[in-house]
Amino acid sequence: MTQVLLARLRVAAAWTICAGIGCSFVAQADEIKIGVVDTERVLAESAPAIRALRKIEKEFLPRDQEIKKMATQAKALQDLLEKDGKTMPEADRRGKERDLATLNREYQRAQRQMREDLSLRQNDEVATLQLSATKAIQVIAETEKYDLILPLRDLVYRSQRMDITEKVIKALADK
Repeated sequence: MTQVLLARLRVAAAWTICAGIGCSFVAQADEIKIGVVDTERVLAESAPAIRALRKIEKEFLPRDQEIKKMATQAKALQDLLEKDGKTMPEADRRGKERDLATLNREYQRAQRQMREDLSLRQNDEVATLQLSATKAIQVIAETEKYDLILPLRDLVYRSQRMDITEKVIKALADK
């Protein structure tokens, strides 16, 4: 019986200690200022992100038009072969089939190359944007005395008052 009473006293003491520690954490938590940033939104909606997107579109527009032109040529050649292939002389038909195969290979190669180049270019721009966003977040954190700023995508829940995404987008727009 004394062992049961002793065990209960130990448990009660442990709970008392934990409650005291928990209260001190709550008191300290009121002093901590935490912010949250939706980095995906910053990378999509900020002025530098929009400028980068337009710049990339303008840069790759001529190549995209050339690829579309190749696709149109291949389609026209395919239609010609389907329509007149049976009545065409054998040598002409084979020549057109070779031309179509060559055009299809060039088209696929050009598409693949453009996708790779576009991906590299987008990655470069995203890296630059991330660096600018990080600097803007650091400035906001220092001026408004934040202790911690977290990315939104890693959080399960957050209060709207903690969200500084708009401040970051505005800071990037001012640059």
